[in-house]
Amino acid sequence: MEVRLRWVIAQLDTLSIFFTPYLNFMKKILFILGVLTDADMDWLLYVGRREELTLGTVLIAEGSAVDAVYIVLTGSLKVSIEALAGKEIARLSSGEVVGEISFVDSRPPSATVTADEETLVLSIPRQRLMQKLADDAGFASRFYRAIALSLSDRLRNTVSLLGYGKEVPAHESAKLNDDLSPIVVEHLPLARSRFESLLRRLRGY
Repeated sequence: MEVRLRWVIAQLDTLSIFFTPYLNFMKKILFILGVLTDADMDWLLYVGRREELTLGTVLIAEGSAVDAVYIVLTGSLKVSIEALAGKEIARLSSGEVVGEISFVDSRPPSATVTADEETLVLSIPRQRLMQKLADDAGFASRFYRAIALSLSDRLRNTVSLLGYGKEVPAHESAKLNDDLSPIVVEHLPLARSRFESLLRRLRGY
């Protein structure tokens, strides 16, 4: 089962490299904040580090180990891969989560993520997160459920875009998120409220 999960993650990661620019993926943080509890949120804020990135700062380097999971608070990041001579293939903005795939499958990232402007991120140290998952079964259950929902959404969107042989115009890709899981939709207001609260607390107002 674990081998199959790793294979699925690897395939999804590969597909998303080429299709992310054309997909209007739901912000990953909304999946996570809609599932975690207030106590979980307090823990993330307690262990997380507020990091300010300047233009050109490399947050994640392709092929190099990642020592944290990052939540993008403000600003934007560009994603590039060596196979395309460093060409930008995607852009990440407020509400995105970075490094979660490498955290789950313990493999080096398949792309480089660089600050495209002054960007604020919340860095969750890998070792602290791993220890929390090992010590707190409830948190682990909620965390992995949130990751599973996020990956499920990405997989469904990617498969829809592939269309089993049917071409889907880029301008229609935004419609792919209309069919979200009822579980996700139910928690969207709470997730958005929590993210706004997170921003206020880390900005100091």
